[in-house]
Amino acid sequence: MVPVAAGLDTSGLRAGAAASKHALFARARAALGRQGPAREAAFFVPGRIEVLGKHTDYAGGRSLLCAAEQGFCLVARARSDRRVTVVNADTGDRAAFELGPDLQPVMGHWSNYPATVLRRVARNFPEAAAGADLAFASDLPPASGMSSSSAFMVAVFLAVAALNELDRTPAYRAAIGHPEDLAGYLGTVENGRTFGPLAGDAGVGTFGGSEDHTAILCCRASTLGQYRFAPVHFERDVAMPAGHVFVVAFSGLLAEKTGAALATYNRASGAAARVLQIWRDTSGRRVSTLEAAVVEDSGAADAIREAIAAAGDEEFGARLLRQRFDQFVLESRTIVPGAGDALRDGDLDRFGALVDQSQHAVEEWLGNQVPETVCLAREARRLGAAAASAFGAGFGGSVWAMVAERRSEDFRRAWRRAYERAHPEAAARAVFFETAPGPAAFRLA
Repeated sequence: MVPVAAGLDTSGLRAGAAASKHALFARARAALGRQGPAREAAFFVPGRIEVLGKHTDYAGGRSLLCAAEQGFCLVARARSDRRVTVVNADTGDRAAFELGPDLQPVMGHWSNYPATVLRRVARNFPEAAAGADLAFASDLPPASGMSSSSAFMVAVFLAVAALNELDRTPAYRAAIGHPEDLAGYLGTVENGRTFGPLAGDAGVGTFGGSEDHTAILCCRASTLGQYRFAPVHFERDVAMPAGHVFVVAFSGLLAEKTGAALATYNRASGAAARVLQIWRDTSGRRVSTLEAAVVEDSGAADAIREAIAAAGDEEFGARLLRQRFDQFVLESRTIVPGAGDALRDGDLDRFGALVDQSQHAVEEWLGNQVPETVCLAREARRLGAAAASAFGAGFGGSVWAMVAERRSEDFRRAWRRAYERAHPEAAARAVFFETAPGPAAFRLA
């Protein structure tokens, strides 16, 4: 918890980013109405930048991550009943639920996210009996590929968990001992899987991993965190290059995980799962993840490629499965650790080349890019960014560019102009902004 006397100003956010959050918290608190005698809790929960690690986490691979300085400012007030209300202070939208195991979320509506959290809390922690009034304001572009939905779910969980003191319950203590555990658990709240003794349910419909939740809950200000997943495992921190920041361009194309976009996202996850199943059937080995299969021995990757070719898969086809596997191996085994080494050594040229290789692989093999994100990545490099890449689920969303802070404003303007020339319709909805690696989610007293 951040002491109230210091609060946002000593959180690890840069001064300008911290100052902007005061207004967001004021809006959220105003949306709750007059303060009564009930206990309150307030949290800042950031979005995240996936520097590298495209579609690797749910297959047990590696990612290089940081928290953004943009996110959710949420204020919660305890109730004496089991009712939970959620108010978007920016739009006035409201939703209300009963905290209970039979809660039925509405797919395709924003209320699906808090409702899924509340149902899972009620099922996993029956001691949770206190409802809450929640209000939030955010400066994180929604559906931008920066994990706004995951950040929203994390914020709701943290608030309800704090007001119900879940960390004192036997079930919580048996399963969650450190932030990486909590990130892994909240990943399963979203994807519906079971986490240790904490039984799963339907989730929100995405078959993803816990990369987003790890960045949101575990990363540190001014650093990039390298993690391995399934389960979450911290490998190392790498300092952000001195004097550099990220300029982020939201392409204007929503990266929503609903409808057709949800099916497309899940297809990438499904292809990785199919490769693993083919290898299990061929080898007779019960490896838990694709990463575990690859590291079994030095010849495992080639043997898996042979198994894919021989399987004759009808749903995905051998070519797509081979490309999906090759992209995973290149990203997790070569690019992520190599990029971390390059940053450690201060070699931005090598870092930029590895990021370019990652971007090319997802364009050609993973197939989750659109012309707008391809354009943004290439224009950023042409304009002098040390590195640039699309990130997140893909099929829209955002691109990050690493640039010298002293020229970030000029770069941002030039990048926007280039995008407006190439894709004027999408550019009219685009958002360009700057962020440094920020702190993980934190509570204010």
